Amino acid sequence: MGRAKKALITAAGVLFWLAVWQLAALKLNSKILLVSPVEVLRRLIELVPTGEFWGSVLFSAGRILLGFILGLSAGCLLAWGMGKSRVVRALFSPLISAMKSIPVASFTILALFWVGSKDLSVLVSFLICVPIVCANMLEGVDSLDPKLKEMSKVFGIPVGRRFVGVYLSQLLPYFRSASRLAIGLCWKSGVAAEVIGIPDGSIGEMLFESKIYLETADLFAWTLAVILLSRLCEALFTAAVGLLQKRIEKG
Repeated sequence: MGRAKKALITAAGVLFWLAVWQLAALKLNSKILLVSPVEVLRRLIELVPTGEFWGSVLFSAGRILLGFILGLSAGCLLAWGMGKSRVVRALFSPLISAMKSIPVASFTILALFWVGSKDLSVLVSFLICVPIVCANMLEGVDSLDPKLKEMSKVFGIPVGRRFVGVYLSQLLPYFRSASRLAIGLCWKSGVAAEVIGIPDGSIGEMLFESKIYLETADLFAWTLAVILLSRLCEALFTAAVGLLQKRIEKG
């Protein structure tokens, strides 16, 4: 199936559900219970030019992406250590399993005792990212071809080129998959943490205030903004990793 056809099918699916949403809003006829997609888009367009909108976006994006980058780094290092040492794997496997199982709300509330609400989304995003990245990268480390490593040693390939050609080339697909999944979950959990902690000037605060004052259009508009920001970050990061992968493959 070609890209154009896939895009048309995706667009048709989106339009279908927007139509269902519009009809449901018309049927309910209550702006408190459900607003139409047209009203949500109009409200988002009104919010975008404001300083409050960009201040909240920068506040939340900076902290969520910091947690993502830290979690990505920790997850990769942990996966490498677990892949190379049975002791490290035995030691950290229960911790990774626990991190994957604990509900976001539970460790968000616990995290409030450890860090202030201002940095809560950094810690929560980090804790969400680490097990996802570690699990994916560990699968990649376990699947590394030992013959390539031995061959590179036999031919005396320098350490730097060996790392890029043998390890990085094999691990990048796993890294790309892990980061793509993790970044979306970081946005979801990071904003959820902000709704609980309510740090000043965050997207979470805007969502909380929308709920308190029954501003349903604002609630949907901010939610749409989070979805768009998450997708944008995912697309940019995935594209960057994809370019790196192509460059390595070309040598």
